Amino acid sequence: MIKCTPESETVVRTHMSEDQRINPTETQASPQRGERQTAFQNLLKLDARLSARLLVEEPGLLRGLLILVGHSCDSWYWLLFLCLRLFFGSAEIRARTLFWVFGLIGLAVFVLALKFIIRRPRPEGEWGQIYRVSDPHSFPSGHAARAAAIAVMAGVSAPPTLIFALAVWAAGVGLSRVALKLHYLSDVVIGWLVVYSVDQLET
Repeated sequence: MIKCTPESETVVRTHMSEDQRINPTETQASPQRGERQTAFQNLLKLDARLSARLLVEEPGLLRGLLILVGHSCDSWYWLLFLCLRLFFGSAEIRARTLFWVFGLIGLAVFVLALKFIIRRPRPEGEWGQIYRVSDPHSFPSGHAARAAAIAVMAGVSAPPTLIFALAVWAAGVGLSRVALKLHYLSDVVIGWLVVYSVDQLET
C-alpha cells in the first residue's frame, strides 16, 4: 500500500497548480488555431468551386484548342526551340537566348522547390497523365509561371501588338491548365504572381 506523505501531497498540488496555469492559455490558443484552420479550409473550398466553373470536360473544338494552348508551353518544346536558337542564331540571338535559358531554369528550380515543400495534389482527373505521373504536385503552376516569364522576356523589345498577343497566350496557357483539370485557379494565379514579383524586383 502506498502512503501519501505531506511532501508528496505538496508535489502533487504544485503540479496541479502549474497545469492550471498552463491550461487556460492552451484553451485560448486552441480556438484561434481552429479559426485559422477553418478560414484556410474555406479558402480551399472557394478555390475548388471557382476552378470547377472553369472546367471544360466535354469533347469539342474548345477543349481541343485548350489542349493545344496548354501543350504550347510544355518545357521540352521550349528546350528544343532554345537549343536551335543557340546553335543556329547570331551572336546577339545566342546572348539573348542564354538569358532566357538561365531565367527559365531558375524559375523552374524555384517552382519545383515550392511544389515539393507544399505538396498540394493535383485535381483528380484522367487527362494529362504525363503531367500527373512526372509531377503530381500542383502548387504553383509551372506552366502558368513559364508562360508569364516567356511573355515578359519576349516582350522587352517587342511591339505593342506582340506584347498583347503574348499576354493573351500566357493567360490562355494558365486558364487551360484549370479547364483541363490539371490545376486549381490559385495554382495559376500564384504562378503568374511569382513571375510578376521577380520582374518587379529586377526593375
